[in-house]
Amino acid sequence: MTIPTSTGVGTPETVAVLAVDTKPQKKTTFWSQLKVSLAMFSNPKSAAGLIIMGVFILVAIFAPLIAPYDPNAQHLNETLQPPSFKHLLGTTHIGQDVFSQLIYGTRGVLVVGFLATIMATIVAIIVGVTAGYLRGWKSESLSALSNVFLVIPGLPLMIIVASQFQDPPLALIAAVLGLTGWAWGARVLRAQTMSLRNRDFIQAARANGEPLHRIILVEMLPNLMAIIASSFVGTMTAAVLGLTTLAFIGVIPVSNLNWGTILFWAQQNNAFPDYWWWYVPAGLCIALLGVSLALINFGIDEYVNPRLRSAGERARAMKRKGMNVNAAVTQVRTEPAATPAASPESNTA
Repeated sequence: MTIPTSTGVGTPETVAVLAVDTKPQKKTTFWSQLKVSLAMFSNPKSAAGLIIMGVFILVAIFAPLIAPYDPNAQHLNETLQPPSFKHLLGTTHIGQDVFSQLIYGTRGVLVVGFLATIMATIVAIIVGVTAGYLRGWKSESLSALSNVFLVIPGLPLMIIVASQFQDPPLALIAAVLGLTGWAWGARVLRAQTMSLRNRDFIQAARANGEPLHRIILVEMLPNLMAIIASSFVGTMTAAVLGLTTLAFIGVIPVSNLNWGTILFWAQQNNAFPDYWWWYVPAGLCIALLGVSLALINFGIDEYVNPRLRSAGERARAMKRKGMNVNAAVTQVRTEPAATPAASPESNTA
C-alpha cells in the first residue's frame, strides 16, 4: 500500500490558510464612508439636536406653505386676540397673526445664522490652521491678528455699521457677525494644528516634498473636522443670539422680520406680561434653537474626547443590561449557582 507523502502544498491546513487569505475584502461604499463621517452625530443627544434643527430648517424653507396669513397683514378688528383656532398664537396690537410672524421669522434667523457661521468658519480655518502649521514671525503675526479680533466688541460695531444704512441687508448683518466671530475658533484650530504638525505622518509628508496646501488639506484637515464642527456649532449659537439681541434693541430695521423683531414690538407696545402669546413663543423658539445647538455640541464633544466617548458607551451598555447608571455603587449581576452533579457514590447508594 502506497502512503502519499505530504509536501505541505494542498494539505488541509494550507487550503484553510489560502481560503482565509483569498477572502474578498469588504468593498467600501459611499454609504459606509458617510456613516464613518457622521459618526460624531450617532450620539442620542446629537440626534435629538439634529432633529430639532431639521424641523426649524423645514419651517424656514416652507414658510409660505405653513403660515396661514401674511405676517404683515393687519386686521384692525382683531387686535390683541388670544390664541384661538383662527389665530393659533393670537394677534398683535394691529391684528397681525403672531404664528405667521414666527414662521417667517425663522427664515431670517437661520439665514443670518448660517451665513455668519460659514463666513466665520472659513476665516477661522484659513487663519488658525495656517498659523498653527507655520513657524516664526508668520505664525506670531496671524496669532496677533486673532487676538485683536478676539477683543473687538461685536455689538458696538454692528450699531455703527447699521447706522450708515437706512435698511441694511441680511448679508451685511451676517458679514459683521461673522467678522467678529471667527477669532475664537481660529485660536482653537491653531493650538490643535501645532500639536499635529510634529506627528510622524506630517513629518513624512514634509520629507516627501509635498506642497503646503496638500499637507494642510489632505493630511491635517481630516484630523480637525471634529474641532471644526464644534466651532461651527458654537459660532452659530453666538450669531443667533447676536442677531436677536440686535433686533430686540432696535438696531436692525423692523422690516427684517425675525424672532428678535417680534420681541421688540412686544416690548414697545407693553405686551409684558399680560399678552403672553405675543412674546413667549418667540422666546421659546430662541431657547429651543439654542438647546438643539447645545445637544449637537455635546455629541461632538463626546466624539472628540476619548474619555467622554468611552464613558458614554459604558453608560449605554449598562442601560441595555438594565443597570442603574446613576447608582453610587456599581451593580454586579450574579448568575444563579449551578446545582452540583450527583457523585457516583450517591448513585450507587
